[in-house]
Amino acid sequence: MTVFACFLMIMFVAAVTLMCSLHSNLGMASGLEITSTGQEPIQKAKGQSVKLDCQFTLAPEDSGPLDIEWSLLASDNQKEDKVVILYSGDRTYEDYYEPMIGRVHFNSPDPKKGDASINLTGLKPTDSGTYQCKVKKAPGIRSKKMQLIVMVRPSKPRCYAEGATEEGKDVVLRCTTSEGTKPMKYSWEKTSDHKLLPASAVMDPVAGTVNVRNASAAASGTYRCVASNRVGTEECTLYLKVTPPANTAGIIAGSIIAVLLILLIIAIILFCFCRIRNKKKYEKEICNEIREDVPPPKSRASTARSFTVGSQRSSLGSMSPSNLHEFTQKAQYDKIPSSEEYERPPSHVPLPPPTAPRMAGPNLSRMGGIPVMIPAQNRDGSIV
Repeated sequence: MTVFACFLMIMFVAAVTLMCSLHSNLGMASGLEITSTGQEPIQKAKGQSVKLDCQFTLAPEDSGPLDIEWSLLASDNQKEDKVVILYSGDRTYEDYYEPMIGRVHFNSPDPKKGDASINLTGLKPTDSGTYQCKVKKAPGIRSKKMQLIVMVRPSKPRCYAEGATEEGKDVVLRCTTSEGTKPMKYSWEKTSDHKLLPASAVMDPVAGTVNVRNASAAASGTYRCVASNRVGTEECTLYLKVTPPANTAGIIAGSIIAVLLILLIIAIILFCFCRIRNKKKYEKEICNEIREDVPPPKSRASTARSFTVGSQRSSLGSMSPSNLHEFTQKAQYDKIPSSEEYERPPSHVPLPPPTAPRMAGPNLSRMGGIPVMIPAQNRDGSIV
């Protein structure tokens, strides 16, 4: 029993010593306290400003230098936390995190008075994350975490009808936005007539669609879609006109007739073009062709013939016996052929007349002829 009693006594003393040590440590560490409350995520819209609150109190035993550090915790444990702003040695350092330079500041010009809060302006979606405020004043150390969510308000949505807007068919009304933080909510309403959606309409607030089944003319009208999230709303309008079914057979027949008319016009144009081209080609060949059987103009032949006959008649009266024979021979060469003789084939050209006998001067005188001198003439009847 004596040994057991000694063992219990030793265990009691050790327990008392440990409790005193823990109490002493807790008393020393509990001097610095962060008094800010609230653990709910902070939601702000893009472009707005936010205040991240971090109030603290000090105890007399906290005698070391004061350090305040704000950091953006990495979402991945493999990455490093980013220091956003720092207060140390009675000096503020605001250029630790480049994406926030010029946008983050301490709320108080003198943070050592118990206000370690910061203001963040011009919020961006990349500013979202978990922030940690750590206050150190030896031997006390305290920290606090808070979550910031930067949301983007919906952009101007686009409303449009999908599918054929004809009676008896399904018409889908769609509303979409290019920007906006989810969750997004869409709501449709009809702003004309009875301001009620058609009885056959089925709305999807997440996808932003309204499916009007078996649409009728009564579904025509003006519709409005409102897109919203936690930080804002935007809307668009759409006018829907449900038309009667189209006459498909008439459209097809009209299209066929139009195509045939176009083909006919093209064929006529090509035909006229070919006719004109062939005509020009024929005229060109006729102009370039040299024909040897074309007779000379009749006016020139008759003129030359009359001139020759007149010259012969005028010359007979003054013909002398000496040149009568020459005149008879030259007459057959000086004669200009008529158009019929010119066009007659060579085989039918008449033979020259027989040569008249040469008469002597005395015989010519007895016959009553008077010898004269006849000037020489060339073939066309001119006097040489």
